[in-house]
Amino acid sequence: MDVRVVTPDGVEHHGPDDLPDLLARDDGVLWVDVPQGDPDAVKVLERVFGFHARAVQDCLQRNPVPKVHVYPGSVFVVLHGPELGQRGHVHYVELDQFVGPRFLVTVHGPVNPAVDPAAAHRETDAVAARVDSGRFRPASGAELSTAVVSALAVRMRDHLSRQTTDVWRYEQQVTAGELGDPERFLDGMFRVRHGLLAVRTMASLNGEVYGRMHALAAFGPDGQPLLENSADQFHRLATMGQTQEDYLRGVIEFYQARTNTKMTIAAERLAVIAAVTLPITALSGVLGMNVIVSSTTHLAFLAVIVAVMVAMSALLLLWTRRQGWW
Repeated sequence: MDVRVVTPDGVEHHGPDDLPDLLARDDGVLWVDVPQGDPDAVKVLERVFGFHARAVQDCLQRNPVPKVHVYPGSVFVVLHGPELGQRGHVHYVELDQFVGPRFLVTVHGPVNPAVDPAAAHRETDAVAARVDSGRFRPASGAELSTAVVSALAVRMRDHLSRQTTDVWRYEQQVTAGELGDPERFLDGMFRVRHGLLAVRTMASLNGEVYGRMHALAAFGPDGQPLLENSADQFHRLATMGQTQEDYLRGVIEFYQARTNTKMTIAAERLAVIAAVTLPITALSGVLGMNVIVSSTTHLAFLAVIVAVMVAMSALLLLWTRRQGWW
């Protein structure tokens, strides 16, 4: 695990054994980043920091929905971010945080084996780079946590941008009539819609968590603007995802309307063919054996029947024309 103490003068790097002394200090902001599978994770979380056993257990398992628990001296927050997988699947990458007045503990819980482990550290690595370079000097655990959450919002926005690029591509193909294989084309559009729905769901749920934290004043009166900012980011991302999803739904409806129209026209043409040929087929089947035989053929009767067939075909074509079938 990475242990940092951020002060106005710089950044100090320490080991896990220094944590008791670091917690006793009254200067700087302590940041502990716990990777997945760290053998010292439970000991540090329960014994050194004294976090609630239920919250520690939540860090060791995957949580299906975001959540927040406010404890004396700390706030436990579970958030989700998107990671695009194979064939349009969207993985839920979990980020757990314990936020205190002058400390932040970020815990990276279990992820799908198909997800690159580095993807779970994207937000914390980005903020750590800013801290180590001196471009960011948080004055509290809440401020440091807000920076990590903003990095998570950037991940969600980037995912939304990639999905929007695919929406544009499909819209251009539909309007240009370049559809290709209909089954694969429709499958691709629905996979993009799934990606938009996933990021909208994550943003909405994360936003509700921060709305609850704002209602509880989880970071104290001075931290309310930070909570408002995080909640606003998630709610706007959810709105953007909903808007793009509606736009893609319009593209899908346009594609389906065009396809259904083609099928309707084809069915009408088949109906015309059936209407014209079926009576003639029935007539020839009934009378053919009595008109054309192996020994003799009644030419006069045959001429009359052919004339009747032609007349029937003409009348049926005229009738289907008046019905608007062709």
